[in-house]
Amino acid sequence: MTQQKVTVWQRIKEDVVCVFDRDPAARNVFEIITTYPGVHAVQLHRFSHWLWQHRWYWLARFISTIGRWLTGIEIHPGAKIGRRFFIDHGMGVVIGETAEIGDDCTLYHGVTLGGTSWKEGKRHPTLGNNVVVGAGAKVLGPIRLHDGARVGSNAVVVKDVEAGGTIVGVPGRVVRKKTADELAQEKLAQSVGFDAYGTSGQSSDPVATAIHGLIEHIHAMDKRVDTLCGTIKRLGGEIPDMELPELDDCELERQSDTKVD
Repeated sequence: MTQQKVTVWQRIKEDVVCVFDRDPAARNVFEIITTYPGVHAVQLHRFSHWLWQHRWYWLARFISTIGRWLTGIEIHPGAKIGRRFFIDHGMGVVIGETAEIGDDCTLYHGVTLGGTSWKEGKRHPTLGNNVVVGAGAKVLGPIRLHDGARVGSNAVVVKDVEAGGTIVGVPGRVVRKKTADELAQEKLAQSVGFDAYGTSGQSSDPVATAIHGLIEHIHAMDKRVDTLCGTIKRLGGEIPDMELPELDDCELERQSDTKVD
């Protein structure tokens, strides 16, 4: 979790702007501020957490309860949450008192970061940076999900997850750690706005499977073209420089607006 000092307004701005990177249905800042319960819950938590740190315990719990009434999201004011945190859809999310969440993390609806003990002390999970937890997943106990970990929808996780690992099922099992090629494919997928709700590449969803197949094919073709170009140059041939067309983010956003979120 970052230790860099940031102002309250900078943190709020980051919480709002990060929505554009993770929800293609977001159209403008005003819409996010007024209609996204996940954003509302996070901002109320920022305030209640400040009260908690200054020992205004009852008021902190009261603000947290108001947030639950308004959004359906329960975040204990003692939970520590990093920068650019996004809860998509939000309803039914529960985050316990000793939970810790790093920067750039995303939770979907129905997620529980819960405890497995009634004893005081650390009893809730710790999430590193860039962790995604899919809809309905349960992450339980004082375990750690390291940077870049992904939890599939409805998984139940009770053990640590290594950096870059993907865990699915009940009980949760690690599918595998991402290879360098898979990380490159994920970066390509993110550039076109594809994210399958924290599922693994082995999702049974036919649409998700088809998109993953296309991404893998594009990645393989890129590697093959690079190899051919290198061979031609070694044989003395010349290859004219060519700029690949940039992805039109605006066009992608307009197309996503026609889909049901």
